[in-house]
Amino acid sequence: MKFLFDEWDRRRFLKWSAAPALAAVAGGGYAARRRSIRLALIGAGGRGRQLAQAMRCSAVRPVYGEIVAVCDVNRQRAEEVRAESCTSAEIGQSYRQVLERDDVRGVLIATPDHWHAAIALAALDAGKAVYCEKPLTLTVAEGQPLVEAVRRTRGLLLVGTQQRSSRRFQQACELVRGGRLGRLERVDVWLPSGSLPAEASGGPFAVSPTPEHLDWNEWLGQAPWAEFCKQRYDPFRWWFEYSGGFVTDWGAHHLDIVHWALNLERSGPLSVDGRAELPQIANGYNTPRRFAFDLHYPGGVYVHVEPSESVNGIRFEGDRGRIFVNRGRLTGKPVEELAQRPLPPDAVRLGPEKTHWGPDTYAHLLHFLDCIDEGAAPIADVESQHRSASVCHLANISLRLGRKLAWDAARERFLDDAEANAMLSRPRRAGFELPG
Repeated sequence: MKFLFDEWDRRRFLKWSAAPALAAVAGGGYAARRRSIRLALIGAGGRGRQLAQAMRCSAVRPVYGEIVAVCDVNRQRAEEVRAESCTSAEIGQSYRQVLERDDVRGVLIATPDHWHAAIALAALDAGKAVYCEKPLTLTVAEGQPLVEAVRRTRGLLLVGTQQRSSRRFQQACELVRGGRLGRLERVDVWLPSGSLPAEASGGPFAVSPTPEHLDWNEWLGQAPWAEFCKQRYDPFRWWFEYSGGFVTDWGAHHLDIVHWALNLERSGPLSVDGRAELPQIANGYNTPRRFAFDLHYPGGVYVHVEPSESVNGIRFEGDRGRIFVNRGRLTGKPVEELAQRPLPPDAVRLGPEKTHWGPDTYAHLLHFLDCIDEGAAPIADVESQHRSASVCHLANISLRLGRKLAWDAARERFLDDAEANAMLSRPRRAGFELPG
């Protein structure tokens, strides 16, 4: 089986996992004392499959967490994931049935983006802990009721921005917040366009009969009705109807780290100014492959974002130094100086109290289980992730309108721009309104 985790090293993982696994068998280890946490996987596509693999590889499964239900509108996909990673799980096509189960304590939501908010809201109202993949929302307006729902239900919602569980990204943000770069002036964000598949552009696409094992109407959900074609279903990400393209794909990861470093997790930019080549093909992909946008933040910080075929990561630049961070490295003179001059004991620390060794997705899932079992505070909570998703949505609105937009982060409205404000939400198809 091929594992799909970032920076995966099979031999290191097996060596690391052997000790706790043996301790659990002996009955005296940490894992053996844990209560089983029963989870449901909602969405068994590419990312859902990765989450199921991560749970199956857990050295503490099944006494700490296990998937007992797999739900997908494509029953064939659900059956494949069950056979591969959770052979005792029950199969279903409706997430609503999963939420009625009293034995399920939490859900892992890995559906296409346009279903995230509705399922997360329903799960919170059903008393379930929620792990929702990024981006949290399809529109800015979807994030606001999610923030309110977590407050109202006192529920748990952790977003799958697994870079927050990486010590590398945590340390980069600590250096920025700790003043080691001096006054922060500029941030450059490069999104890895080399990871874009060739099929992320093109059309028009021919419609075809809906596969028998797929509930296409349910898959479309809130989005406008469209005849089935494979390219709408997979890959869904390159249609504005279901996602936000590359901006919300990688942008949700890297701009979240920017907000974390700037300590603006409950706020946002002052303005956004985007340029893009927008596809104009009937029944074809409509999100841009080529674009750039600029964000201005309080304190005079300028953030530039663009795709790159050669660079993937974030560069923070201050008047006393700069650092670069991505999933493979953290470099720069302020990093090198930590050996002789570590951050003081009272410096900002951004990791959770309990850390887990392993690939970021694996560590992030174990953090979710800690949040359920021990009441740990989620490192990627609903409000910070609403704001991280929102800045991506603002960028897409600017790209589509082709002009600079001023943003009021407190009111979550554009200034004096009715056309842009109308794009903060979208009409939902009848029968697929948000719950509540």
